[in-house]
Amino acid sequence: MCRSALSFFALIDYYQYYFLFESITLDTISLIQPDDWHAHLRDGLALQRTVPDLAKQFARAICMPNLVPPVKTVEEALAYRQRILAHVPEGLDFDPRMVLYFTDQTSPQEISKIKDSEFVDAIKLYPAGATTNSANGVSDIRKVYAVIEQLEKHQVPLLLHGEVTHQHVDIFDREKRFLDEVLAPLLKQFPQLRLVLEHITTSEAAHFVLEHDRHVAATITPQHLLFNRNDLLVGGVKPHFYCLPILKRLNHQQTLLEVATSGNPKFFLGTDSAPHAQNAKENACGCAGCYSAPNAIELYAQAFDQVGKIDRLEGFASHFGADFYGLPRNTKQITLVKQPQTIVESLDYLEDQKIIPLHAGQTLSWRKV
Repeated sequence: MCRSALSFFALIDYYQYYFLFESITLDTISLIQPDDWHAHLRDGLALQRTVPDLAKQFARAICMPNLVPPVKTVEEALAYRQRILAHVPEGLDFDPRMVLYFTDQTSPQEISKIKDSEFVDAIKLYPAGATTNSANGVSDIRKVYAVIEQLEKHQVPLLLHGEVTHQHVDIFDREKRFLDEVLAPLLKQFPQLRLVLEHITTSEAAHFVLEHDRHVAATITPQHLLFNRNDLLVGGVKPHFYCLPILKRLNHQQTLLEVATSGNPKFFLGTDSAPHAQNAKENACGCAGCYSAPNAIELYAQAFDQVGKIDRLEGFASHFGADFYGLPRNTKQITLVKQPQTIVESLDYLEDQKIIPLHAGQTLSWRKV
């Protein structure tokens, strides 16, 4: 056989091996165990459901403080942490990272306590009335500039629910108005402030983060990567897609996918998973929040895979949040396989009540093994 023919068959063998290898890597991925940098666990009996669901997916989670009553001091946060740890299933390592609830009465001295705490990492600002259990939130950010000055001094992250709450502002415009009217002036006053713009939903928010330095970061939820307001509204209102900030237009969803899958370390995983009983979601109150904890990493894998960027998932899910918070990256690994799984229709919650998880009854392409 001539040399050219041998080269030809060698080339065929190479490509057969190449495509086989590519098939394996696309159907099975391993990544450092991820963290959730924005999760709601609630308290009391709710922890029996929420803690195991989250701990089976994530090594660490920022645990939101909007309880009733809210978690306002380091001492209260550490007590809440112990209540969470009591529900971690045996054999799982789960590290709850705590956050204080920012109020008009928060003391500047409390910030140095956060800085010195081993397990409390940040403070969360909810504009009063912005979302679930936010009635005790900050009424006017200018009232708490003395506390924010201490945040900047001690480099303690400020976590922001980035929406204005004025009744006359359209609900789809509240995030952009917050950027223009609250956040831009805040960063001019405190240029070295470390902050996380939580659960961003618009292209304006994504570009705002990109335009600022490394002190400004953002979390992105699975629902804002996978869905848009058509999913919420077309064919009738779907209460289990209702969250705050609300789902936006398709073009905003596309921008979020672009930045989440870009490999830019300023964007990282935060589910905003929030448990609400079915009867609380499916009524006139329509509590805001999507419960994604049981299938969170698979939901993110679905979103990344749909745009051909599954190789970027590890950075977004496992590296960038830990780096921003100055915590070591995890060392354990998880494996995802491209095998269909159907999300359950409902989950038990609070005795005889149910939770409808995000995307209930629908099939995902990825499964955590």
